[in-house]
Amino acid sequence: MAAASTASRPRASKAESFVDNKRKEDIRSANINAGRAVADAIRTSLGPKGMDKMISTASGEVIITNDGATILNKMDVLQPAAKMMVELSKSQDSAAGDGTTTVVVLAGALLRVCQSLLASGIHPTVISDALHKSCAKSVDILTAMAVPVELTDRDSLVKSASTSLNSKVVSQYSTLLAPLAVDAVLSVIDPEKPEIVDLRDIKIVKKLGGTVDDTHTVNGLVFDKKVSHAAGGPTRMENAKIAVIQFQISPPKTDIEQSIVVSDYTQMDRILKEERNYILGMIKKIKATGCNVLLIQKSILRDAVTDLSLHYLAKAKIMVIKDVERDEIEFVTKTLNCLPIANIEHFRAEKLGHADLVEEASLGDGKILKITGIKDMGRTTSVLVRGSNQLVLDEAERSLHDALCVVRCLVSKRFLIAGGGAPEIELSRQLGAWAKVLHGMEGFCVKSFAEALEVIPYTLAENAGLNPIAIVTELRNKHAQGEINSGINVRKGQITNILEENVVQPLLVSTSAITLATECVRMILKIDDIVTVR
Repeated sequence: MAAASTASRPRASKAESFVDNKRKEDIRSANINAGRAVADAIRTSLGPKGMDKMISTASGEVIITNDGATILNKMDVLQPAAKMMVELSKSQDSAAGDGTTTVVVLAGALLRVCQSLLASGIHPTVISDALHKSCAKSVDILTAMAVPVELTDRDSLVKSASTSLNSKVVSQYSTLLAPLAVDAVLSVIDPEKPEIVDLRDIKIVKKLGGTVDDTHTVNGLVFDKKVSHAAGGPTRMENAKIAVIQFQISPPKTDIEQSIVVSDYTQMDRILKEERNYILGMIKKIKATGCNVLLIQKSILRDAVTDLSLHYLAKAKIMVIKDVERDEIEFVTKTLNCLPIANIEHFRAEKLGHADLVEEASLGDGKILKITGIKDMGRTTSVLVRGSNQLVLDEAERSLHDALCVVRCLVSKRFLIAGGGAPEIELSRQLGAWAKVLHGMEGFCVKSFAEALEVIPYTLAENAGLNPIAIVTELRNKHAQGEINSGINVRKGQITNILEENVVQPLLVSTSAITLATECVRMILKIDDIVTVR
């Protein structure tokens, strides 16, 4: 009987196989939810009226900021897709410097529409290809909207730097920091490579005390340290001949850990005499070149200077600044137009830098060292940032970095576009019209991409306490009438021509944000399984 029932059952085809799609959907859904959760966490900090985040680290450090890259960098994120959002913000920070919150909010909105498209039964590859096409089209639309800008037009550069600073904690100081950032970047542009600005040529020195109003540029070098005057050496030097040395003026140590046992006083005197002669020999060689200021690199192997060497250097009227950080050496030598000296035998007069004045100055409750009047100074600049407390000081530095990056974007890609949600609404309108021309699922996906872009003006209005639905509807209406520069004026709480209000941003910030957000979403979309390797 059993054999008969087996025979009557139809034989399964070899090509048929059971595929469990449920797990793939669950993994994709989990990744999208994790990405959206990260985007929602920092969405409230978007725009000039955005909120700030207080971050408390495990070490007890407190940071107050609304810079997207900083917030995400300090967040303890475990889920792999959520980590991709953190990396996305870092990528935007290195590519454009500004728009680190925008890029994550945009990616979160794209993930939301992708979730609804997947629920409609559209394949992830189809959605991914449509996103790629939409992104390419968006960049073309933005480029067509952009207004060319020249580096000689200082006002336009200052306006774009001010827009970047308006959303920061230190926004009230934008009238000071924006021109300062513009002048700093323009001063380090190399005429041979006018498209490239290396922000490592701009050194930001933070000093507690005073207010942000006291921030200024220094045409020379500034060190947040004082002169070594343990032995009564000079603290001011005119007509300075400066050497940057990478060796130590102290007795040599053996390569291995060992102890020397001295049995009587004569041996002890002999050791001290040898040490004295060794140090004196070095100082004589230094003095012979005419050097009168020493910048000594920080050493982890042994003391850079000892009390004995400081005593002899003070007698020789040589000013000593010790513990110069290893990563500062390149900036210092470029500014002074000198060469670092790695060995006493290579000490030559032609390797020295020359300056009119090296002096120690009192500032706040501490001291700083200034080197001014540098001969043949390299294309670098120093900015001394002040602040009443450490939180303001750190945020002023982060804000100034963003402003410097904005000006750098304009140097490399000399186009400006309006801010205030104007480009996003215009993109949404034009992509929506383009979607009607396309056929099938592709047009449906492009229309969803267009709708996702409205998250930026919607969030700007929401964070400013306005009615987001009414504002975005009015904004869409204005753009439909051809007013492509209409945006949300959060100060007046209404729609105005945002270009005339001087709310502008570099084209590179917007194109980079859309491109990077789309790339990240496409990658998350194509993940259908997580494999853990132990």
